This record gives sequence, structure tokens and C-alpha cells, in this order.
Amino acid sequence: MGQPLGGWPGPMTFFVVLASLVMALHLLFILWVVFGALLTHRRPLLRWLHLASLVWGTVVEILPWACPLTPRENWLRVHAGGTAYQGGFLLHYLDALVYPDVPPGLLTACGVAVCLFNLGIYIARYRRRHVAGW
Repeated sequence: MGQPLGGWPGPMTFFVVLASLVMALHLLFILWVVFGALLTHRRPLLRWLHLASLVWGTVVEILPWACPLTPRENWLRVHAGGTAYQGGFLLHYLDALVYPDVPPGLLTACGVAVCLFNLGIYIARYRRRHVAGW
């Protein structure tokens, strides 16, 4: 049998590419939550988007909610011939790549600390702006 039309090796490759894109989107969102405050100075629209992202990131870390990207990535991984992972994105990839057997509670505490740090940046900017008389 030859390759399907369009040059794609097959549907599994398509699902692998989609799963990789969802994983990259997930990683970009996490980087946005962690470092977004550095990009929002004097950009009100980005500031409000980042604040909403911080709230979402904090809620997902504290409550037993899953990010909507996690089940989509798992579905694509299964359809690509792989296996789904249990738990959240951070726990799965950090456990596999960086910190073997990291306790989920520690990961949650670190995530919340990052979100609180970012909120502190916004509070400091707000206070500085009002003290300066803006």
C-alpha cells in the first residue's frame, strides 16, 4: 500500500502532530502565566488577559479541576497510538523530565506561589501608579 493522498504518512501521524501542538499550547500557556506580568506593563489588554490567566491557573492548581487542554492532549495521544497520562500536564512532564516522583502537593504549592508572585507585581504597580498621582 502507498501513502494516502496529500503526502501524509497516515492518520496516526496527523494525531501525533495535533497532540504535539496541544502540548506546545499547554506549555506556552504555562509560560504566559509564569512570566506574563513581565510583558504587560502599560498594556491594559494584556494585563487583563494575564490576570484572568492567573486566576484560572490558581483555581486549576488549588481545586481538583483539569485544564481543558489535558483531556484533549490525552485523546489525541491515544488516537495516535500512544497512551494517555494520569494527572495534570505539569505533574506528568515534570515528573518524567525534571523531578522524578515530585509530590503533587509540592507542585501545587509552587504553582500557587508563582501566581501569587505575579499578583504581587500587579499590586505593586497599582500602588506605585496611585502614589504617583496617575
